[in-house]
Amino acid sequence: MANGLVLTTLPRGGLQIMQPSSVTDSVVKSYASELHTEDCLTWQTIFKRKPQKLSDCWTNKELENSSYFRTWLQPMGLAHVVSLPLGGPALDGYPGAVHVCRTSEQGEFTPQEVHKMSEVVSSFDERLATARAAKRSSCAPAIPGVERPQVRLTILDSNLKAKAPAAANNQLDDRIRDQMVEQAKRRMNQLNGDTSVADRVMLSDAHGDRWPYRVVTFKRYPALGQGPVSFFCLQPDCGEWGILRPTDFQADAELVRLIPALRYMQQEFHKGPTLVDIARTVHLSPFHFHRRFTELLGLTPKQYLLDCQIHLAKTELLAGEKELATIARECGFAHQSHFTSRFKQATGYTPTRWRKMALARRQYSDN
Repeated sequence: MANGLVLTTLPRGGLQIMQPSSVTDSVVKSYASELHTEDCLTWQTIFKRKPQKLSDCWTNKELENSSYFRTWLQPMGLAHVVSLPLGGPALDGYPGAVHVCRTSEQGEFTPQEVHKMSEVVSSFDERLATARAAKRSSCAPAIPGVERPQVRLTILDSNLKAKAPAAANNQLDDRIRDQMVEQAKRRMNQLNGDTSVADRVMLSDAHGDRWPYRVVTFKRYPALGQGPVSFFCLQPDCGEWGILRPTDFQADAELVRLIPALRYMQQEFHKGPTLVDIARTVHLSPFHFHRRFTELLGLTPKQYLLDCQIHLAKTELLAGEKELATIARECGFAHQSHFTSRFKQATGYTPTRWRKMALARRQYSDN
């Protein structure tokens, strides 16, 4: 090959270039701001879960008029691309793709080459998932008996039809799907002159548990069809965020710079670090850190700190070994009533009520 890219979906909505480090900053920023909305190649690879070529996505004329060709292929002298699916190059449930590129002199990829590359990428994907699971268990383990929604990324088109990678639509909770439709309707009417609107919402599943989603509605997203498109991104928990490494996003120096702040917040949340404290760890002003953290990761530092607190609180509640006042203090809440208020805001239930429901579901599933 002459060149290549690794791309991933992210919980902020849209696509992101992850690798390699040699991608210019201008290409990374251009892709993040606009080009991802026209990247049919990556999106078809994600939805079909099989290799795709340029000819599978564009006619020759459509390709020449696309930003993907003008911004990426043409300046690099590239003529042939195969896109290979990745299940989760950065975060579980957020798929991506590898683009392998050649010049016109190197020629088109043969079916045998595509098959071999598919085997290599699939094997890498499996090893990556195994390694991530091992890291997760040592960082902030998942809470036993608390089942997060299986579908992390759902996209609603202009007709409010849900799209999800592979066959994930069949796993989407019906109650959550209904709420997504209502949220998408509302945001389509809010676009007005904006190219996109974004917000954090809490959606309840069939059990009544509330989960944080980032919803982003684009006025137009050509790669996914005509008209407005809404992304619903289930926010990773603190353990999933905590295992990200700067080397995961070598193509984006700005994102790389922010990742150590995630680990710092995960380690220090119970001490109530201020925005100044957190920004200092990555050598940025509080204002610039907050703005870029929110734009690039899809949640605010305050929201991430609360997620860390709630995750630990749920773990301690199910363990049943500590009083509420003790849990409140160890999780960094000012007092027990503050803990109860914020916990109910995040889950829809008081800590005591949530524990009873979670234990009842765990007993039911065990039987």
